[in-house]
Amino acid sequence: MYDKFALLAIVVGIFTIPVLVPDAFAHGLGGDQAEPLTFGDMEVTVRTQLNPSDITVGDLDSANMQVRFFDTLTDTNLDKVTYRVEVWQSGELLARNLFYDGDGRLDVKIKPKLGCDEDPIETCTVYGGSEHVSAPGALFVQGASCSDENLDICARPSMTGPIFVKGGLYNIRVDIEAATSPRTVLASPLSYETFVSVAQEQNFLIQTANAEEIPVIIKTYYDDVDNFKFDKSDNSISFDMPFDWSPDYVDQVQVVHEEVRVPKTFAPYAEGKQFKGYVNGVEIDQRALLNDPYSYDDTNIVHFLITNSELLKINETLGPDNYDSLQMDLKLVPLDEASKSSTEFYLVDTTNYEQVPTTVNISWDGKYGANQDIPFEFTFFDENRDLIKDLRYAYVVLDEFDQEISRYDGDDLGNPGIVSVEGIDIQKIYIPSEGQIRFDILVYGTGFDYDPKYAGIGSAIIEIGPGSPDPSPSTPSLKDEKVAIPDWIKNNAEWWAAGQIDDESFVQGIQYLIKENVLKIPPTVQGSDSGSDRIPDWIKNNAEWWAAGQIDDESFVQGIQYLIEKGIMKV
Repeated sequence: MYDKFALLAIVVGIFTIPVLVPDAFAHGLGGDQAEPLTFGDMEVTVRTQLNPSDITVGDLDSANMQVRFFDTLTDTNLDKVTYRVEVWQSGELLARNLFYDGDGRLDVKIKPKLGCDEDPIETCTVYGGSEHVSAPGALFVQGASCSDENLDICARPSMTGPIFVKGGLYNIRVDIEAATSPRTVLASPLSYETFVSVAQEQNFLIQTANAEEIPVIIKTYYDDVDNFKFDKSDNSISFDMPFDWSPDYVDQVQVVHEEVRVPKTFAPYAEGKQFKGYVNGVEIDQRALLNDPYSYDDTNIVHFLITNSELLKINETLGPDNYDSLQMDLKLVPLDEASKSSTEFYLVDTTNYEQVPTTVNISWDGKYGANQDIPFEFTFFDENRDLIKDLRYAYVVLDEFDQEISRYDGDDLGNPGIVSVEGIDIQKIYIPSEGQIRFDILVYGTGFDYDPKYAGIGSAIIEIGPGSPDPSPSTPSLKDEKVAIPDWIKNNAEWWAAGQIDDESFVQGIQYLIKENVLKIPPTVQGSDSGSDRIPDWIKNNAEWWAAGQIDDESFVQGIQYLIEKGIMKV
């Protein structure tokens, strides 16, 4: 057995804990950060953040919109900034004005107001503040600077109007007109686009085979949902909403978030159930569906968290015909109840090993075991047993001989950590053999700024059994073949992703490996000639991430299967 403190010291040594200065664009709960632009010797960007971060229409009288302008290389704000801020929704301008702030953090009080009949609707918005003496036309309020702790009393301008009066995705466009001096106007404004989501709840009823009426709430963070249906044959729930599938727009959407809330007393959606999800008829990754039985005693929440990479894969699967679609169809299908095993442990800080207010629960379905990809569910609780939202973490898995099995720190090298938006996250991890394994968990913090309140490290030892012969018939696993992919194949993938070998050479190399039985893939239906040899960008991204050890073998092989199914690769 490990000595407790010696084990924690080992865990610290396993992780490389960087100085956390985010330098890339990213999306978080109630906020967004734009891609940086060059300004002198700096890389500057804008971040928008709502407070509260999870706004639901009708639940509050006002909200704070923070716009921060800073250098990503040093995480330092620029001062004396003139901002032009525009708020849009569904292509409609709701507000536009100039604002001035001295410390690079602009806070604006948003007061939603219904009942606007004006055309254009932006004329209904009223602005509070005074013109700054050195920044003509820019609103400013004299008084105490704003921080996260004093928003109720600090000096900030305001917008009152048809903003956040309905749920959906809001586009906040920011032009930096001047910086480092209110009198220094930039020759060309620095322009940024960010997106924030405001939730709206819609109520529905489903009628069971016994004529019982069950209330269902859809909490939408994107747009109004329509055509709600319940299918008694499989107990599935489906609905749709407006969505622009054009590639240019999809590139900008970081995540589409929808919640389905069903009483736990309704057996098909009872606690412990598993689900499959579909978008426009395409089954989405299991990790895009999160089941939350913790937030309410009587209600299960199933989250659709459809990330940008998942949206891109759906577009690639359905092809150009989907680009003109103006609708997203979502379907949720309940499956059998999982027989889960779990372990729970608290985290400590990395300096004195003192307990922090974070508890981690790791659970997995008992039908999975050795020589399989196991979907492990990570859940993070605070001191009140509430889920910790917008948390960033990393994990390492080791066998009983302290040999590393798997490690993952997220896909964004500039912003380390796997983002767990709702405090629940699922990761498929291949476990090669039965016996004890050790999970080491590092929580960096929460939010864009990696708030350290819940940061810490912890470790748990669990036992992995043999598993069922075929735990998931619909998704055959490469690992079931007990075939390891030779390391030198990763070199080819890395060279291809870097452009050092062309598509044809890469495809020919993979074809040869499959024919020679060096690389084995699950049974795959060969598609007819697609009429195009263009390999989708997401497959090249997969190859790059696989070569870097950021995704597993199965994820890489799924891309090869796709090429075969579409007739791009012949085997």
